[in-house]
Amino acid sequence: MSLDILIFGAHADDAEIGMGGTIAKHTAAGLKVGVCDLTKAEMSSNGTVERRAEEAEEASRVLGLSCRTNLGLPDRGLYITPQHIQAVTAEIRRHAPKIVFAPYWEDRHPDHVMCSKLVQEAVFNAKLRNYMPDMPATQVKELYFYFINDMGPVDLIVDITEHYEQKEKSLLSYRSQFEIGAGTVSTPLNQGYIERVRARDSLLGQRSLISFAEGFASITPYVVGHFGAAAR
Repeated sequence: MSLDILIFGAHADDAEIGMGGTIAKHTAAGLKVGVCDLTKAEMSSNGTVERRAEEAEEASRVLGLSCRTNLGLPDRGLYITPQHIQAVTAEIRRHAPKIVFAPYWEDRHPDHVMCSKLVQEAVFNAKLRNYMPDMPATQVKELYFYFINDMGPVDLIVDITEHYEQKEKSLLSYRSQFEIGAGTVSTPLNQGYIERVRARDSLLGQRSLISFAEGFASITPYVVGHFGAAAR
């Protein structure tokens, strides 16, 4: 399936945490948006692989995703290897997205950092026609980075106020991660994590008088056509 936007995460729920509102905003506008989770999160302290898959499917319906895939790479075993780069590159070529998102390159979780690096490598390789020549080369126009646990410098923000309810509903789909129940152990995710994400998104929008916003980073300069009066 050809996509307008393809978002990569190391685990199901990464994309929802960092940019669930932005996803909902773009699917509501009619864009085709997909998510690719690199692992099945088999090392998670709570939940099972099967339950995580069901929760990801529910969250995908909430956000209106066109597709969601899982590469089945090893949780806590992501590395910059030819095999892992090829797997991510193939996913980009399968969907030929105009825009790709990845986790920010600094985060407390090593898998998020590795996911970021793998996507950067894959976006570059996807355009090389002599790399994996059995698949057509694909030129990604823009690569942006979303924040999961740790914030960095924000290059642009998206107003997600009208879609914040959808974002929170998508996060609440991951009950095994964000709720405390029988047999669960204490983790940062079930200790008020969703509330902290809400506070972060509110604070980020505050300076621009926006109720809720999600921030993104870009390695390359963000291009605008005009400034101020010239744009009118």
